[in-house]
Amino acid sequence: MPEKDSDGKTSNHVRLARAAIEAWVRERRRMSPAEIGEERGGLSGKSAAFVCLKKGGELRGCIGTFQPACDTLAEEIATNAVSAACRDPRFPPVAEHELDSLDISVDVLGEPEPVKDASQLDPKIYGVIVRRGNRTGLLLPDLEGVDTVEQQLEIARNKAGISPHEPIQLYRFTVDRFH
Repeated sequence: MPEKDSDGKTSNHVRLARAAIEAWVRERRRMSPAEIGEERGGLSGKSAAFVCLKKGGELRGCIGTFQPACDTLAEEIATNAVSAACRDPRFPPVAEHELDSLDISVDVLGEPEPVKDASQLDPKIYGVIVRRGNRTGLLLPDLEGVDTVEQQLEIARNKAGISPHEPIQLYRFTVDRFH
């Protein structure tokens, strides 16, 4: 099932993620820098990104970065796509027979900004990062079943192992989501 952008065209972001996953699952190889370069079409800047996989409407993997870890957005997407397919500890690695049934989305994260308190959050608009010392939890915006700031913060705290009574640093960010 091809992923489409708002104009009905397949997104470069998603095409690249799918190509990286298929190269890894089918051939156990990472795409070469030249292959990534051919696929990137405007993805040369540096940015953090998440790649999420769904199968039959259910989450099948989701891995990303909240700060850029690669030299280009294209490399970030390719790396995180393979990780979402094969290294998300919540799921077994994607098998070859699953490839055609995966729905892929790529979220390109805006720069996180500190916020004073939860009143500056909106789970439909902003993702959230919670931090306490070296523990960090992140939750993307506009996720199905996450309708309140309280739910968003609870999930992010749980991901980081931060109890509800511990003080936290709080950040918000926006995403550009590609399907």
